[in-house]
Amino acid sequence: MSDCDDLTPSDDGARRQQIVDVLVDAFSDLMTADADAFRTKFRKMAADPFAFYRGSACLFYADMTTTTDRWSDERTSRVWIQGDLHAENFGTYMDGQGRIVFDVNDFDEAYLGHVSWDLQRFAASFALLAWRKALGDDVIREMLGRYLGSYLDQVAAFTRSDDDRSFALVRENTQGAVHDAVLATTARTRLGLLDRLTVVENYERRFADRPRNRRLDDDERDVVLQAIERYRQTVSPPRRRRDVAYDVKDVVGTGGFGIGSAGLPAYNVLLEGYDQALENDVVLSVKQGNVPAPSRIVPDPEIRSYFEHEGHRTAMSQRALQANASQFLGHTEIGGVGFVVSELSPYEVDLDWEDLTEPEEIGPVLDQLGRATAKLHCVGDADSDHTLVPFQTEEAITTMIGGRREEFITDVVDFAHAYAHRTRNDHRLFVDAFRAGEIPGISSSGAHPIR
Repeated sequence: MSDCDDLTPSDDGARRQQIVDVLVDAFSDLMTADADAFRTKFRKMAADPFAFYRGSACLFYADMTTTTDRWSDERTSRVWIQGDLHAENFGTYMDGQGRIVFDVNDFDEAYLGHVSWDLQRFAASFALLAWRKALGDDVIREMLGRYLGSYLDQVAAFTRSDDDRSFALVRENTQGAVHDAVLATTARTRLGLLDRLTVVENYERRFADRPRNRRLDDDERDVVLQAIERYRQTVSPPRRRRDVAYDVKDVVGTGGFGIGSAGLPAYNVLLEGYDQALENDVVLSVKQGNVPAPSRIVPDPEIRSYFEHEGHRTAMSQRALQANASQFLGHTEIGGVGFVVSELSPYEVDLDWEDLTEPEEIGPVLDQLGRATAKLHCVGDADSDHTLVPFQTEEAITTMIGGRREEFITDVVDFAHAYAHRTRNDHRLFVDAFRAGEIPGISSSGAHPIR
């Protein structure tokens, strides 16, 4: 995969400065706009090496520019990738056909790049997660071998099928913790989500006045309503399910509060549902798109020019990688900036790793994550409604691997061990830099200057 010698820890001082420089280069505009949000993001990243890894995809890609990718050729270097594939970016959702599907569930960093980058990033993330669970290196190697073997088996299966876009991990073909997540999702309700986010007064539903919600003045509200009208032109009516009227009942400002969404402006929009009953109103998330980390090392102008803005890029990527995305997925602009629009769906459950502690429990999960990753890569190709990948990805991967299956698996696993080791050291350096106030504009104390 990559020459592991390239991942030997460098001088701590130089690496510490590199970490700061990469974070500032990636997030400077957002840090300037909302320093408090990034202070929160960095505190979450400081929690442990895995949390740091989740929040520093930009550093991973900066490192990819200095490593040698043995598993990349003209085609496999230009496929749709998730961009931030790690162990906690899998879960359930309801697709456009009404099925509860287990799949990758985050597309903020999706772009076109090396298929190996997703596999490397996931493998290193699992090595970090497994280290946190005190699993031995030999167990990690075995588990990642299962993940990669399952991935390659599913890619090979797609070469024998003419309908890879219909493949999905659902109730009937899952097991263990993945199957449990699918079943748990079927028990969730739209009303349950509405009860958490909204209140009903005089038979009218509106957003609850929560600490993270911000009421809009008339001018800002009008801007958002106009953006929703533009968004409506980017969605397609559902083929098998009822459409909604898109009548707006309420709007609030909110913000990105996850590790990956810090500082991104966002709104929640409450729509009249499939009918006038209060139980099935729909909540949309309208979130500013961000520059995806892989794009920083993919200079191809044809790819960049294909997207109108980052909201368009995020929505297009999700449609390509999911095959049957939600009917509400779309994009819009506010103030000349791209926003991605999606449903805040009640039918989403993240894979819970907390109680997965033993190899016999983890192994079947990795088998299924391998299949999900193969589907992710292989559906966004020549069969899709775009022109960026004009070939069959499964054939490109199979040709690239050739008869070197075991060599490929060994290289990815070796990379995972080496990069996890580097990340544990990087986490220490990041915490030291953050505590010392070395990240410009972001004081670890959070204190405001005395005036």
